[in-house]
Amino acid sequence: MILVDEAIWPWRGDRWAHLVSDESYDELHEFADRIGWDRRRFQGDHYDIPAALRDRAIELGAQPVGGRELVRRLRAAGLRKSRRPQAAGAADTVDAVGRDESARHSDT
Repeated sequence: MILVDEAIWPWRGDRWAHLVSDESYDELHEFADRIGWDRRRFQGDHYDIPAALRDRAIELGAQPVGGRELVRRLRAAGLRKSRRPQAAGAADTVDAVGRDESARHSDT
């Protein structure tokens, strides 16, 4: 299914939304073609689209959802790509720092 969140992201004088598929990138690219959006605008796991194009996407069958629901379904489908590859390691670093800090304080 094609999903589109709310057009709340300001950029270049317009409001933008995210367009994704919770089934496949092929489905997403085909839908982008249907709404006349250039595939070169693909952002790794989504397209950013302006508010007017969001309305067209909904007319053609995209399901409007909130941003959290969009990300939840993208992740559940295994199609979410991290924008920051170090993000997973960053959480481990925070945990390690927390353990180091607690160990240091327990020695005193």
